[in-house]
Amino acid sequence: MTSVITGDIIKSRKAHSEDLWLKPLKSALSKVSDNASFYDIYRGDSFQLESHAIEDSFRTAVYIKAFLKSVKGLDVRMSIGIGTKNYHGDSVSESNGEAFIFSGETFETLKKDKQNLKLKTSNATINKEINLYFRLALIAMDNWTVNSAEIVKLSLEHPNMIQAELAKIIGISQDAVSKRQKRAYLDEILDLDTLYREKIAGL
Repeated sequence: MTSVITGDIIKSRKAHSEDLWLKPLKSALSKVSDNASFYDIYRGDSFQLESHAIEDSFRTAVYIKAFLKSVKGLDVRMSIGIGTKNYHGDSVSESNGEAFIFSGETFETLKKDKQNLKLKTSNATINKEINLYFRLALIAMDNWTVNSAEIVKLSLEHPNMIQAELAKIIGISQDAVSKRQKRAYLDEILDLDTLYREKIAGL
């Protein structure tokens, strides 16, 4: 079993420079995978990432979204496919299997469904339940400000740090960190991550 995240930058063609999203996208992918053969960037604004730790796939998607939304004007849509892997190529785009097909097929539905994060597994019940949770979570995530996205990114990078320690990193008060985390609905998103892990463990 493996997980595959397929995504692209929203409204990238309206940006004045490709560097606006390409550098943050490369940085985000390199942060979540220490092996460059497990991710690809293609057509400039699209990407694919494989992660064998299937239970981490939602948290990884949240991190990528937070990383990109911490840059003013950027956002991302992503699909998560979880399933088998039949062929291991030299790069993620050359590999194949159930997870890759699920991710690719689901990605093609995102624009039509106007949903920026969706999951597909072989279990239709889990898909229906999790995708409802995703729709609710996206009410917050799609509306993150740069500050909200930055604090989510930082909180995921340093999960064991207390608010006062996070505050020192970005030069704001502990109270400001607390308010930004609340505005980002970070606690609720982390609760969803816990639930997601429990559901995925049953696949």
